[in-house]
Order: sequence, then C-alpha cells, then structure tokens
Amino acid sequence: MSALDEFWMARAIELARKGWYSTHPNPRVGCVIVREGEVVGEGWHVRAGEPHAEVHALRQAGDKARGATAYVTLEPCSHFGRTPPCADALVTAGVARVVAAMQDPNPQVAGSGMKRIAEAGIEVRSGVLESEARALNQGFLKRMETGLPFVRVKLAMSLDGRTAMASGESQWITGPAARQAVQRLRAQSSVVLSGADTVLMDDARLTVRPAELGLDAEQTDLARRRPPLRVLIDGRLRVPLSATFFQAGPALVVSTRQAPGYAEAGHELLVLAGSDGQVDLSALMAELGRRGVNEVLVEAGPRLAGAFARQELVDEYCIFMAPKLLGSSARPLLELPLERMAQSRELKISDIRAVGDDWLVTARPR
Repeated sequence: MSALDEFWMARAIELARKGWYSTHPNPRVGCVIVREGEVVGEGWHVRAGEPHAEVHALRQAGDKARGATAYVTLEPCSHFGRTPPCADALVTAGVARVVAAMQDPNPQVAGSGMKRIAEAGIEVRSGVLESEARALNQGFLKRMETGLPFVRVKLAMSLDGRTAMASGESQWITGPAARQAVQRLRAQSSVVLSGADTVLMDDARLTVRPAELGLDAEQTDLARRRPPLRVLIDGRLRVPLSATFFQAGPALVVSTRQAPGYAEAGHELLVLAGSDGQVDLSALMAELGRRGVNEVLVEAGPRLAGAFARQELVDEYCIFMAPKLLGSSARPLLELPLERMAQSRELKISDIRAVGDDWLVTARPR
C-alpha cells in the first residue's frame, strides 16, 4: 500500500504545482481521489477565496467518491474561512480513507482536520512524500511557524563575482533564458522588493511581464491575474513619484520619514526607521508576515542585498552566473565586509543547473 500511496501522492503534488503562481496567501494544494485503482476525481487549489483542492476533486468524483481513497498534499482544513471545512466535505462524501502528505501548520487546523476525519470512522494516514509537499509551500510554512515570510535573494553575477560595472551599468549580465527564469521567480512571489539605488540606476519597474514567462496559456493567465506586491526600500525618499516604477502600478514604499503625495498617487508609504538610521528590515519582514506574505523576492544591489545577508534574513540565494568577466573595478556581489576566514558565511548548495548560456546556483545559509 505504501508504494501505491506514494504513486498517487506524487500525482497530487503535480496537481498542486499548477497553483504555483496563483494561490497566495493560501498554500498550494492538490488532491486525487482513487477508487479500485482508478482516478475518479482530481483537483487543485487555484486562488484564495475559491474552492479548495478537495472540493474540486469531490465534485469531479461525484458518487464514486464513496468508499474511495483521497490523497491530499496538505491536511484537509477543519475551520470555516472563506470556504467551508474540507474535512467535513470528505466525511460527507463517504470516502473510506484519507492520506495526507503533511499536517497543516496553521494553528486553526494543526491536526484537527485529520482528527475529525478519523473520528468519523475513516482510515487516515499522514507523512507520505512529506518533504516534497513541504517544498511546495516553503513560504506558507515559514509564515505559519514563525510569522515571517520566506526571503529569497536573487543575484546576477559574472564568473569573477561582479554584478555591475563601476558606473553602475548592469544590463545585461545574463541572457534571455535567465531573465525569463527571473520573471517566473517574480510571478511565484507574494512580494518583489528592491531598493532606491536599483530603481534609479536601472529605471526598474519590478513587474511581471506575462509574455516573458514562457508558461502555457492557463498558467500565464493565472500569473497575470495575481501580480506580486512591489515594495521599494527608499529610506531618504530619493525615487520621485514621476519615476517609471510608480507609473507601473500601486506599490508599498518603506522609508524612515513621512512625506505627502503617496496615497494620492495610489501608493502606500510605511515608515519603519531602525536605530541605525536605516529602514528596519526585520520589522518590515514581520509586518509583511502579518499581512499574509508568504514569499519575498529581493532584487537589489549589493548594499541592500548585503544588508539582508548581514542581518541573517535570507532563507535562499538564487545566483545567476554568466560566462563573463567584468574586471576588478566592477561592483561586488554583496556589501558584506569580512576580514577573517572565520567570519565567512557558509552556504549549502541545493541545486545547480544551466539556464541558457548561464548557470543558476541555488543555496541556503547553513
């Protein structure tokens, strides 16, 4: 039974990935209903406020759900949110068995969903392909467990570890395939964050460009309909409201000072001054967590990216490496002043892959 459970759970995980760009702030969840070795219903959660994966699968299965096994990538919910509890729906449908990949860390659920199902006399099992299921929802899990979002820092560098020429010129270090991959990173994120230096130097908008995602029509449409919140760290309010960044849609500006005009222009200004006279990044991450933000993508220059690193706020680095040399006068990857080998920051590389002519190295702090 274990091998079959893993087989069908793998299909549920495949379905959950269809919500990669659209479920924020909810988790990505897939469900498969199997009866006598055949799939009778499938579903995945598409958007917050809409039916959960289990409901889609049960609707497709109809009466065939009775006596079947339901495979779901996250423990069925047991509380009323924007939709009714999925645990109750499974019980009402008369399934004989429920297999979950993992327990829901949401305090409103946290074991109560499976308990309710078990109390109805239905066989339950949990922990099938749990590591794969956790990888689907790193941001949601971290927010539920710590109150903070998952922070991913995206960097692009030459083979000699440089990110821009001394003048600040940086377009383009990497090629089209890498830029397409960055668009997908933006689309999966709840927030795309940058600093004033990057926005001023590159005239950056930080938007998702659907035509450049390289996805099928369904996924492209879902990404287009749920753009990430754009956050600008601008301690001294150097980026004028006339900048391209502000013309591209509403944004959250985080500064150390108040100023008029932002709300009238359709933006929000949040003042979070730290004791060092800079924006308090830790306070900002806590605030974003309170707002339901699961994943933050930081696309910034060496100063701001270095500040995230120094304050140990980074969960993952996505470093695009181009087969170029920019020379010793070019700008470094991070402003991270270290003097001794003992101060070096160790990373654990989780993935290395070719992206067009470039390479993508994914690593996490040890």
